[in-house]
Amino acid sequence: MLDDKDFIKSCDVPGPTKEAIRAIILYKSEVTSSDRVVDCGCGTGGITCEFSQCAREVISIDTNLEAIEVTKSNLKKFGLGDNVTLINDDGANALSNIDDIDIAVVGGSGRQLKNILDIVDEKLNSQGRIIITAILVDTKVEAINKLKDLGYNPKIMEVNVSNGRVLDRGILMISENPIAIITAKKR
Repeated sequence: MLDDKDFIKSCDVPGPTKEAIRAIILYKSEVTSSDRVVDCGCGTGGITCEFSQCAREVISIDTNLEAIEVTKSNLKKFGLGDNVTLINDDGANALSNIDDIDIAVVGGSGRQLKNILDIVDEKLNSQGRIIITAILVDTKVEAINKLKDLGYNPKIMEVNVSNGRVLDRGILMISENPIAIITAKKR
């Protein structure tokens, strides 16, 4: 796993997704070296960088041009990216031109989650997997309900990672990146 502190960051771009969260996402995705992964809402590219190390191909999408540039910089910094395509576009629009998806990671939907999930469902291979990360309760509910409507049996995991800092009188635990990870497999 790449270390959080090594990522190039930007005040105007969310991320990177914390290391422990990226590890869970990779584990839950069951990624293989033959998988084609789409990272919708790539932010600074934390998830893109991790998947690029173990998937056949990664397609990363973000509406924010700066996010695409920061992701490109992080890929270069870590010596990754030969198997990565970066797309600066609306998630739904970009996804409509992508076929044969094995894993779709949706971290940013620009209020188009239902539409994005409809498109992902059409483009997902028969054993495909969907992973949605959500911070807002409303997004969690929307994702679960939409996946159920599409015939999936979604699972949700709420993750709160805390890292400790040793002080003179004890250890202070600081929560980082509380997030829900919603997973579903095509039936």
